[in-house]
Amino acid sequence: MTVASMTGYARAEGRDAQTSWVWEAKSVNGRGLELRCRLASGHDALEIAARDAAAKRLKRGNVQLSLTVSRVGEQSLLQVNTPLLAQLLSMCKEWEGRFPGVAPARLDGLLAIRGVLEPEVDPERGDTEETRQLREAAMKVSLDSMLDQLAAMRADEGARIAAVLNGQLDEITRLTAKAAACASLRPDAIRERFKAQLAAVLEAAPSLAEDRVAQEVALLVVKADVREELDRLSAHVEAARELLGQGGAIGRKLDFLAQEFNREANTLCSKSSDVELTRVGLDLKAVIDQFKEQVQNIE
Repeated sequence: MTVASMTGYARAEGRDAQTSWVWEAKSVNGRGLELRCRLASGHDALEIAARDAAAKRLKRGNVQLSLTVSRVGEQSLLQVNTPLLAQLLSMCKEWEGRFPGVAPARLDGLLAIRGVLEPEVDPERGDTEETRQLREAAMKVSLDSMLDQLAAMRADEGARIAAVLNGQLDEITRLTAKAAACASLRPDAIRERFKAQLAAVLEAAPSLAEDRVAQEVALLVVKADVREELDRLSAHVEAARELLGQGGAIGRKLDFLAQEFNREANTLCSKSSDVELTRVGLDLKAVIDQFKEQVQNIE
């Protein structure tokens, strides 16, 4: 399975002897999979097929599907849906004056409402049931082609993002190694710093009880040791690489790992008593923020 982004666009056209149609899809980032369908009048029955087909290919993202249909060789003649327009005019009259400062509805605005203006139907060119079924089947083929294009575009974008993420993981690995090599983390440096800190504690409170001194010693030891944070950073890098290699809908898992990366980097900075280690920690946080930002685009 490949890594896919949540952004993309696709378009597919089709036609028969009497009708032409165009499918379009636009996809952007989303927490889950949200599908919005806008189908030409009289083709609402295709919505279920469109939703099922999209759900088979996509796992996350806000996706807008649209179907535009027009008659082949016909002039763009329109007719007014009189009952609907009459209902809208009645509603406007009923609500008129209830909202001061709101201008009354205009006829051009009412005509722009979906369904008020409809293509004029020629009774002599009416479709048979067989023709409608064949056209609907052809429209579904165009739909599948369009969704395949959309999935392919999202996969191409996902491959580019995966390359960026792997580069950022390389940088996190490099900075983790640099942090581990800091002079302040060498055993002799830790020992000398520990002696100085312990001496400062005893000088400040020479009458401290033995158990209290032991507590202070334990706190100093814990604060000086960042090996656990460095080990976790390395483990998170390995887990992220495994997810990228696995592919599929991994965006949520990568987002969780990004939070874990950030937690370890924050702890590293808070424990640091050395300028060099602090700088490395801040560099880590900057790369992790970039990693998290890119992960938001992954399905």
